[in-house]
Amino acid sequence: MTGPTVGTLRVDGATLHYEVRGHGPLLLLIPGGTGGAAAVAGLAEALATEWTVATYDPRGMSRSTLDDPGAEQTVAEHADDAFRLLELLSPGEPARVFGASSGAVAALHLLTTRPERVALLVAHEPPVVEVLPDAAEHRALLARVRDTLQAQGLMPAMAVFAAGLRRAGDTAGPPAGVTLPPQAAARAERTMAGLPFFVGRIVPAFMSYVPDLHRLEALSGRLLLAAGEDSRGELPYRPAALLAERFGTGLLHFPGGHTGLTTRPAEFAELLRRTLRAHGSGRPAPAGPAGASR
Repeated sequence: MTGPTVGTLRVDGATLHYEVRGHGPLLLLIPGGTGGAAAVAGLAEALATEWTVATYDPRGMSRSTLDDPGAEQTVAEHADDAFRLLELLSPGEPARVFGASSGAVAALHLLTTRPERVALLVAHEPPVVEVLPDAAEHRALLARVRDTLQAQGLMPAMAVFAAGLRRAGDTAGPPAGVTLPPQAAARAERTMAGLPFFVGRIVPAFMSYVPDLHRLEALSGRLLLAAGEDSRGELPYRPAALLAERFGTGLLHFPGGHTGLTTRPAEFAELLRRTLRAHGSGRPAPAGPAGASR
């Protein structure tokens, strides 16, 4: 397959780098973490045989530059960036959207504020920890990460953050024997470069975000909550499981853990392909008075 078409889009306060592959209805991939478009390039290539797949570096990450490098970040602003890309690439036609981690948080806000632009959203482990019954503990975690970052620097703060994400009783890092594909390993330098911005500004803004649960429930006919088979019990898994139970939609399990799209890319892409096919290509039903889609 030939390389992607690359473009830039001016949005409020930033210039976004985006990439487009393939032909067919639009599928927008919103990456999480610090990898940006490169983190989902393999997924985009695998799906571009059936869809026009667009992805991008979220503002402040990699090649998407901020007008003010010190600007605070908001979920609403990141969701509006995704909306602007949909307006550019699929004007007047609702699109499928996949969001991972912090990208899934932005995608949830996109769905609640611009539902007419979203035919289907697959949200993989959005860390909306404010919906959890023990949300106060996770606010305390964010405070510890912030204080550690200020007092000791990036890597100690990352250690505190990683420990807070693990399931109860876990003391180690990733399971032994997990080896990243060469493409994922090659992104390590870019990922490390984005960590200060991610830990300092994305994590506190996105993990303190409170979604509109009534609106999401009304729109649950076009929302699929997803999580990793290997991340059961970990912090990012729990909000997706709770919301799926609340909405009565079931939880879709993907191969791997929170980063399964990079550690198990082929299997992850195949399940996403089957999921998108199963949900057809039609326009979503009109929302009712409360924003209901069914």
